[in-house]
Amino acid sequence: MPIEFIGSLVNGSAANFRPGGYDSDYPARMARLHEEAGFDRLLVGHSASSPDGLTVADTVLNATTRLGVLLAHRPGFVAPTVAARQYATLDAFHPGRVAMHIISGGDDADQARDGDFADKAARYRRSDEFLDIVKREWSAATPFDYDGEFYRVKGALSAVRPEGGALPVYFAGASADAVLVGGRQADVYAFWGEPLAAIKERIAAVRKSAEQAGRTINRFSVSTRPIAAATEEAAWERAHRILDAEMAKGGGAATFKARGSLGSQRLADFADQAEVHDKRLWTPLAKTPTAGGNATALVGSYEQIAEALLDYVAIGVTTLLIRGYDPEADAADYATIIKLVRQQDPTLAAVSG
Repeated sequence: MPIEFIGSLVNGSAANFRPGGYDSDYPARMARLHEEAGFDRLLVGHSASSPDGLTVADTVLNATTRLGVLLAHRPGFVAPTVAARQYATLDAFHPGRVAMHIISGGDDADQARDGDFADKAARYRRSDEFLDIVKREWSAATPFDYDGEFYRVKGALSAVRPEGGALPVYFAGASADAVLVGGRQADVYAFWGEPLAAIKERIAAVRKSAEQAGRTINRFSVSTRPIAAATEEAAWERAHRILDAEMAKGGGAATFKARGSLGSQRLADFADQAEVHDKRLWTPLAKTPTAGGNATALVGSYEQIAEALLDYVAIGVTTLLIRGYDPEADAADYATIIKLVRQQDPTLAAVSG
């Protein structure tokens, strides 16, 4: 299975707004940049303040010919039968280019902005039921009923279904509840950029969960924010400029507070242990005032970052989600890293051998 590269639109960030409102040209512009750089998919993220993801994803797909989307969805606000038809309809217009990324919600405050006050355990149980129904809506050729804790449907049946009866489902979460549900439902399980040893442990935990559910999961994603330059020295100079800028956004180190999600706290804990893990996983950005979950960086020359990414591949990672601190410039610049990684992709070598 070739390595999959996913970029990030960071839908709703300051990057895609301009004076007067949303920069409607931004999604198409970013989509073309990522397609030209060699990415396979573009993540269309979600938050309680983001522009509508379905509309943005459709814009991305219409602006490109090959690039796929990984469209984030937060269960609890749209009926699963409706969401299933929305994704299947998008796929019908852009066959084979649509995947669903389930975010159960790690930030209580962001959930509350949309009126959801369920606790984290309940949100994961809800995601489990949601995916049960979505998958049946995608695959069922005859009406079906469902009666669960969160959802009840009677005679559900969709006139639009993806070819093969399924779309890829990506899933994430660091808690035991997340791993339990992900083992039952995920096609690809996603992790933040943790040290290699920690990723190995997490892959093993997800595989065990899947095995207990009578399934096998062989696809895993790691998200990092590479800081690259022609030389290692130049990359480190840039990394420290970025760190200073991120610290300044929140007024300095004293304002840091660990984010609500366990995943964000794990990254902060790794930052407490060491600034650099493995060859070049740089962690101080995980403790900046504005840090979110995707807040560890690989720092080095293009060749060094490609080597570090391949180290993740060597332990079982199949998807590399990378985004930079200068979204447009970095998306184009990552073409060099993608090319270097693909030239050394061990999965392709195994196939050709």
